[in-house]
Amino acid sequence: MEIIRMDHLTKVYGTGENAVRAVDDVSFSVEKGEFLAIIGPSGSGKSTLLHILGGVDRPTSGKVFLGGQDVYAQSEDALTIFRRRQVGLIYQFYNLIPVLTVEENITLPVLLDGREINRERLEDLLQTLGLTDRRGYLPNQLSGGQQQRVSIGRALMTAPAVVLADEPTGNLDSKNSQEIVSLLKQSNRKYGQTLIVITHDENIALQADRVIAIEDGKIVRDDLQRGDRR
Repeated sequence: MEIIRMDHLTKVYGTGENAVRAVDDVSFSVEKGEFLAIIGPSGSGKSTLLHILGGVDRPTSGKVFLGGQDVYAQSEDALTIFRRRQVGLIYQFYNLIPVLTVEENITLPVLLDGREINRERLEDLLQTLGLTDRRGYLPNQLSGGQQQRVSIGRALMTAPAVVLADEPTGNLDSKNSQEIVSLLKQSNRKYGQTLIVITHDENIALQADRVIAIEDGKIVRDDLQRGDRR
């Protein structure tokens, strides 16, 4: 079942001779529960595409549909709520609040939304991410790999329809990178959430269900991997 569809997405920065087409007439769809890796050289437009998918950066033209909802047809206030509830974002730099504990960082999106914390889900996430005994720690008391686990927990806490990760292993050594890849894949399977990862990490690309390659803002390859579940 289709969860995301992009129709002729274009993003242009600047005007006239200084105009840069970061995303150039891109169209594709993503199935519910799919693990998609988007690869490409620096400056190819892949991060811009991810931000448009996540409701962070409006396209110059084209449309994004998530669960049948025209994302950018919403008001700014509605878009903020939609993004907070439907999209989980994971970045290379963990963006944790330094004065909040592991548990507080993970539950922050729920609290910002004025909703009650699902304690069962929180405990399940802490256990899945190996953070149960670190729940009261502050970010500066954690390793880089543990901080990225907290970032993943925060993205998953609201049970979003889609999880978007921008170079989630870019700041980690090879051991921690492999652990994070395994956790992302486990979360994708366990919670049935659609996972889209922007990456230079070959290991992530090899484990994804599908790989899209982007160059100069255009899709140059769209491959289903072996073992595709569809």
